Amino acid sequence: MVGSEAVCFFDKMGWEVFGIDNNMRKYLFGKTGDTSWVLKKLKEQTKKYFHFDMDIRKRDMILEFFSKYRFDLIIHCAAQPSHDLAARRVFDDFDINAAGTINLLESFRIHSPKAVFIHVSTNKVYGDAPNRIKMVELDTRWDYAETIYHRGIGEDFPIDQSTHSLFGASKLAADIIAQEYGRYFGLMVGIFRCGCLTGTNHSAVELHGFLNYLVRVALSVQQYTIYGYKGKQVRDQIHSSDVVNLFYEFYKNPKCGDVYNLGGGRENSASVLECIALIENITGKKINWNYSDANRMGDHICYISNLDKIKKHFPKWKINYKLIDIINEMVSKIPELS
Repeated sequence: MVGSEAVCFFDKMGWEVFGIDNNMRKYLFGKTGDTSWVLKKLKEQTKKYFHFDMDIRKRDMILEFFSKYRFDLIIHCAAQPSHDLAARRVFDDFDINAAGTINLLESFRIHSPKAVFIHVSTNKVYGDAPNRIKMVELDTRWDYAETIYHRGIGEDFPIDQSTHSLFGASKLAADIIAQEYGRYFGLMVGIFRCGCLTGTNHSAVELHGFLNYLVRVALSVQQYTIYGYKGKQVRDQIHSSDVVNLFYEFYKNPKCGDVYNLGGGRENSASVLECIALIENITGKKINWNYSDANRMGDHICYISNLDKIKKHFPKWKINYKLIDIINEMVSKIPELS
């Protein structure tokens, strides 16, 4: 989703864009995770996009690829993204998230060291430590009881002494090594710890892509299951277009190993129950959902990204898509994509 958004963004600017992808999402999640429809659209709509069916775990192949081409900007958004799947596919999870990341970083250092490297990390690097923040239960959501966290969780929040899930641990390994390539080698590397990234190009499944999947469920009259926390768990949603716009701002003013928490912020935050209500109001359809007390291991009760550091470093950047805009766009476009 983020990769395809980046392809379109830079293609429109006249850049040559090289994409590495092997539709691993279909292998991980099955038919509904298939991303071939996105690739087909990119090939039809772009002018200078060059696609390479490659696996980032194949070190020699990646090194050879980087030896043939020189890049100005590298956006690494490949990942095994599921909490639950990581525990069942341990080697796939670590090899993609951790080993795949170092393959790309070392290829970048050797062959395109003057480029800017953006690593898409996750708020799951904080593990379940955010759950130790004092919470208050409201009618439709959990929220932070302490005013210090009203604007969200900042980059100085601790990353250890918590349960991450194996997914969170493999992504944390990648996060730390990406920082070192910036700090130790002095390379232009930015680490973006993302909340809920969303948009219409998501091949959403139950295990990953919450908002897009929920809209698909609503439009197809399927059943949705809420896992734990009374459905009041909160996430801040950010459209992939706003994500890529920030990446471009970082490219123009890069840092060496800086970390940023990236999400929709408080303005774009909503609980599962609140998202259901918004979608029902927009579509006029009731969502058929049930509830399970079993929350996912290491899952956050409430997570809102503090955007203060991003806004300070990149004052020209802003969020253009409000939560209601994101849902409206999905409702209007998903039927034609399904």
